Amino acid sequence: MKPEDFHLFEPLRFFLGDVPWSFLLETLLRGLFLYGLLLLSMRLMGKRMGAQLSRNEMAALVSLAAAIGVPIQAPDRGLVPPLIIAAIIVLGQRFIAARTLKSKKFEEITQDDIAIMVEDGCLNLDKMEEVVLPQERLFAKLRSESISQLGQVKRLYMEANGDFTLLLQEPARPGLTLIPDWDEEYIQEQQRSPDTFACLRCGQLEHGPQEPAHACPRCQHHRWTTAVTAG
Repeated sequence: MKPEDFHLFEPLRFFLGDVPWSFLLETLLRGLFLYGLLLLSMRLMGKRMGAQLSRNEMAALVSLAAAIGVPIQAPDRGLVPPLIIAAIIVLGQRFIAARTLKSKKFEEITQDDIAIMVEDGCLNLDKMEEVVLPQERLFAKLRSESISQLGQVKRLYMEANGDFTLLLQEPARPGLTLIPDWDEEYIQEQQRSPDTFACLRCGQLEHGPQEPAHACPRCQHHRWTTAVTAG
């Protein structure tokens, strides 16, 4: 559009753009075609595409959406390019799925791997740093599962797709409280474990008549708190 052809707040251009009214009907037909193409592509990539997506699957879906979005809106774009892009994405995704069944190493490279975030009531700080998982977010996840202290957790796995899998410790052991420190009233209601202290950073337990003066042997943190046994 030339500058002299531009008129501020021109209703037809404002709502319809620089295309004729007849393009609205073609947009409907293009949308139906590309919507069907998207559904078909997702079906060919497997049932996982209808569930919670992994990073690879999310990238494939975003790529499909990007390829499909432009031809719906642009009258000068044909439908063959998105067909080709969809075919490449589907074939690539099926190749990745087939290879991950045969090679554990390939699966780790393309899908990532499972990681242990909590092990026998202690935080795995190295893995948390690796996956960029703050302590408070992890504690919030455990609180959402009605866990009030780390001693109740035998394992907390972060799956390759970012989901969490929780295995409880039976019976529960004393551990670091998961209650935010500003909720002092609730913390006072928790039962304390005599002569047991938990590292405030990783949850490592130390036994003794008084708070340890040394650093935590697991994470070298110097702050301790009395371990709790129940909410």
